[in-house]
Amino acid sequence: MKRKSRSRTSNTASNPLLSNLEDSLAHIQATMGDSSDLVIRRLEIQQTSSAVIFMDGLVDKNSVQDFILEALMLEMTPEEEASVDLYLSIKERALPIGETEEIESYNDLFEKLLSGETILLLEKQTKAIAASTKGWRDRGVQESTSESVIRGPKEAFTETLRTNTSLIRRKIKDSSLRIEAKKIGEKTQTDVAIVYLEGTAEDDVVEEVNRRLDQIDIDGILESGYLEEFIQDAQYSPFPTVYNSEKPDAIAGGILEGRIAIITDGTPNVLLVPALFVNFMQSSEDYYQRADISTFIRLLRLFCFYVALFMPSIYIAFTTFHQEMIPAPLLISLAAQREGVPFPALVEALMMELTFEVLREAGVRLPKPVGSAVAIVGALVLGQSAVQAGLVSPAMVIVVSITAICSFVFPAYNLAISVRILRFPLMILAATFGLFGIILGMIAMVLHVCSLKSFGKSYMSPFAPLMPKDQKDVLVRFPHWGLLSRPSSLTKKDQKRVKPTSKES
Repeated sequence: MKRKSRSRTSNTASNPLLSNLEDSLAHIQATMGDSSDLVIRRLEIQQTSSAVIFMDGLVDKNSVQDFILEALMLEMTPEEEASVDLYLSIKERALPIGETEEIESYNDLFEKLLSGETILLLEKQTKAIAASTKGWRDRGVQESTSESVIRGPKEAFTETLRTNTSLIRRKIKDSSLRIEAKKIGEKTQTDVAIVYLEGTAEDDVVEEVNRRLDQIDIDGILESGYLEEFIQDAQYSPFPTVYNSEKPDAIAGGILEGRIAIITDGTPNVLLVPALFVNFMQSSEDYYQRADISTFIRLLRLFCFYVALFMPSIYIAFTTFHQEMIPAPLLISLAAQREGVPFPALVEALMMELTFEVLREAGVRLPKPVGSAVAIVGALVLGQSAVQAGLVSPAMVIVVSITAICSFVFPAYNLAISVRILRFPLMILAATFGLFGIILGMIAMVLHVCSLKSFGKSYMSPFAPLMPKDQKDVLVRFPHWGLLSRPSSLTKKDQKRVKPTSKES
């Protein structure tokens, strides 16, 4: 199911190919604006004029030389050419290349040409041959920089779509794995692939993914983030409803559960839908460690989630409204620390949180050799200086530091950003209403996340609605031999995953 490409700048680009070779070449050069990377190699085959056209930098020149030019110039004998139709002979026998396609319009010609394929034009022919010779340079498969693991595969996706699909094929060697191709973007014509297991993924979810992608009408797609904003369910929710990862094993695991991957050419970040809240709290490494270790780490992440979200708010509420809830020795210590601080707790917290966010962003944008050093030194120097100057209390520095450390525990970066954003309105509620404000904010968030859906699936599944069978792989992870079925919150098809063994009893 391919998206129909809209016409390019020139309205004549969709016209049928011209039979006159010189007119056809002139039209191609005019449409491309005499680009310096457009290569046209003229040939004479048995007194028939022909031309080989390709884009320099997008093709493998060795393939063009060995499998196209050499085959046409050396292997096509005059006797062969005279005895059979030249076009059919070249198409069916002369080109020793894996993938060829017949094209009949300039629209298809430019699409193939700009995708790295080589075009063969013949005099007096209104058809051309496109040979697959893609060979641009890519980064190669390297270790993931944003999703580090101690145990498990280190490889990460690249910016080349076909390399990414092959990484998934290597892990799921099943004939039911489907890879559907699309082109999105009027100007960029970006290749997009939808990957899923037929018979495992639900048909209505696959159709919904195709429908949302087909509705995208934009001039260019440069990264999967463009697609994410178009296809996500809750446009204005701080919580992410589309999962993304650059690790092939994480995406393959999601596909095996019945989800659908969306791969975009030009980016190593692959989207995965439907996405539930629990998916953002889990890491692919959870399945490579023992079940007890994975369970402990998942519970630790949940604890850090609450600390990162509520700790500054609780500190503000206690020190501003509920001093009676603090033990007397600790209250005396806090009061002594805050004696010379001229600002209320809310202003203290906002100053420190915003300062830390600035340092975090600066550490990301600065060059690698100095980025981490600036972030660490800046935090230490500014924190110590602010305490000595009496602008903030030492306890507030500790609270903000613990909060920041806990926000780094989440495997999904977009969930960590959501927590950082939600922290600020919660602090304002705590400074206004105390613990009652925090409870109101918590109720509002619970109601919001319970109302969210991701491609028709409840965002808080399997908690709301409660699915006891799926609890084996949420906060607690059972051993692999105990995970008998796929999550029913994601798919109702092909539920069987593990054959029962004697270890269950």
